[in-house]
Amino acid sequence: SIGKYAFRGCTGLTSITIPNSVTSIEWNAFEGCTGLTSIEIPNSVTSIGSSAFYNCTGLTAVVIPNSVTSIGLSGFEGCSNVETLYIGSSIESIGSKAFAGCEKITEIKVALEIPIRGSDANIFASAVYNNATLYVPNGTKSLYEKQEPWNNFNIVEMDFTGIDEIAEQRAESKNVYYDLSGRVVEN
Repeated sequence: SIGKYAFRGCTGLTSITIPNSVTSIEWNAFEGCTGLTSIEIPNSVTSIGSSAFYNCTGLTAVVIPNSVTSIGLSGFEGCSNVETLYIGSSIESIGSKAFAGCEKITEIKVALEIPIRGSDANIFASAVYNNATLYVPNGTKSLYEKQEPWNNFNIVEMDFTGIDEIAEQRAESKNVYYDLSGRVVEN
């Protein structure tokens, strides 16, 4: 784990890649890292502690990978420049004020097939409910419309497979085939 207060107040820290061996980011681990503009949370992480990224004002996007099951109280509170947020498909709990003070969020993608009930309506800043679009998996909009705090958003369904389109590409002398990851398949 990345322990309590591990990088607290490291204002000169601009980016960090967390190793795949880390499974938890404890509370206040990156609190006040105002210069942090980029963070890569690996799929090994299952929990993000309370105030883990509190006041990381340099962040503009937050991606919570599919492995994360919990975000603690005020986990990303005060990350005032975050504009986009992705919440993976395994989240089971989001603490109160997890994204409070993140008024610039305009796009939230939640990959959950069945929405969880938020701890309270204060998960997000009130301005976010009016300004952000919530993207949910195809066929789940009616479920999100019945569940707080998600029902406070403009909700749009989308495909979460990551495939935007399938297009034919002609090769000069032979057919070329690709797998779902975009790699050329020889056989």
